[in-house]
Amino acid sequence: MAEASRILHTTLIPTFSTLTQKTLSSQSPQPTSQSRRSKLRCSISTTSDTARTAANRTIPWGCDIDSLDNASALQKWLSESGLPPQKMAIERVDVGERGLVALKNIRKGEKLLFVPPSLVISAESDWSCLEAGEVLKRNGVPDWPLLATYLISEASLMKSSRWNNYISALPRQPYSLLYWTRSELDRYLEASQIRERAIERINHVTGTYNDLRLRIFSQHPDLFPEEVFNMETFKWSFGILFSRLVRLPSMDRRVALVPWADMLNHSCEVETFLDYDKSSQGIVFTTDRSYQPGEQVFISYGKKSNGELLLSYGFVPREGTNPSDSVELPLSLEKSDKCYKEKFEALRKHGLSASECFPVQITGWPLELMAYAYLAVSPPSMNRQFDEMAAAASNKLTSKKDIRYPEIEEQALQFLLDSCESSISNYTRFLQASGSMDLDVASPKQLNRKLFLKQLAVDLCTSERRILFRAQYILRRKLRDIRSGELRALRLFDGFMKIFR
Repeated sequence: MAEASRILHTTLIPTFSTLTQKTLSSQSPQPTSQSRRSKLRCSISTTSDTARTAANRTIPWGCDIDSLDNASALQKWLSESGLPPQKMAIERVDVGERGLVALKNIRKGEKLLFVPPSLVISAESDWSCLEAGEVLKRNGVPDWPLLATYLISEASLMKSSRWNNYISALPRQPYSLLYWTRSELDRYLEASQIRERAIERINHVTGTYNDLRLRIFSQHPDLFPEEVFNMETFKWSFGILFSRLVRLPSMDRRVALVPWADMLNHSCEVETFLDYDKSSQGIVFTTDRSYQPGEQVFISYGKKSNGELLLSYGFVPREGTNPSDSVELPLSLEKSDKCYKEKFEALRKHGLSASECFPVQITGWPLELMAYAYLAVSPPSMNRQFDEMAAAASNKLTSKKDIRYPEIEEQALQFLLDSCESSISNYTRFLQASGSMDLDVASPKQLNRKLFLKQLAVDLCTSERRILFRAQYILRRKLRDIRSGELRALRLFDGFMKIFR
């Protein structure tokens, strides 16, 4: 699995509908002589072979995720296109199917790669089919769906595209939760909040494709034939973007695909990431450890939880190896609360809802989670503090102070403990049932896939439950200290009362 660092995780196409509604209603592209020439260059997209492949729901380009068949052709093309000699080569590896392995000794602090900007795919890249690119840009399509469409367009041209060797080396089916069916998400990730994130992402991708199809593709079927630009190919292209797109801080935070660099796998033990180096005018990373010949070279994809890594990249690190791991703890207001309406309005004012999830790490939890708990248990007499609590829960307090309400501290901690133990019981039920889970498959290939998905789910749920067990221990200890302190204070008070009697 060859992915990149610091992936952009935002709404895919938040304002596209309003943008395109205005532009499409007022613009109808007029063909030019240049446009007519570019149509000929796109004609490979509409071949019957491609149509039959799309109908069979398979992708006609790319390779198996662990294949090295196209690796030598990729390296040769990159070298001929300006990539300098490398100290690494693509090989099969234990972590990530394929990866970059050191050919020579690599020192700590050494800069590697030096991929020139001419080999980087971004929203500014030239389209082989010029008219298709012009139509999308004229309609204000944002970078993510623009790049997704660009990948499909270039891939469909096969050898006519300058990116053919790169696309041929991309996985035909990326590791991504986009490829999990709804029933698989419901079955394997029922205990984890990542399930909701995965469903939301799939819906975003589906909505993005439907929006493009309705507003642009259907208006230009000669440029965007449905045999090529369909839901299956968009799932592929977005899977590639989620797992390989990087944000380059020194290039105005531009998002881009960086061939060769995206063959680097992630390690939780390194912190180095990709960026543009102005002195060498190339995309580089600086090693933060040394490597011997034959060792796989790693970068960091960012400080992400195991769930986030599964969501975008399709893998889960070994339990206990990810210092950035966290679990989403769901919290909700009780509808039977006498102040439910007031509390809900306070939350809504600050952009929150009656049900929210907050990240819990092995080292603790954020102040926002505690503020939400205070609000959830606060009595009517504290209604003047509702707004302050909601603001703190949304991280919108101007003072950024650590708010505390000693009079309801015990109730808030008990509220968190109850929520934590409820989540633990959900994880435990899934893990106990997973051993006897009926996979219900007919072929060995399907069986291997189901076993793989189940193992990923078990690994994720085990790591998330581990964090909740730690939170449970801390909460119980805090409550014990509060209650034992209250008991000591009560005994001391009784002692004084006896003296006065």
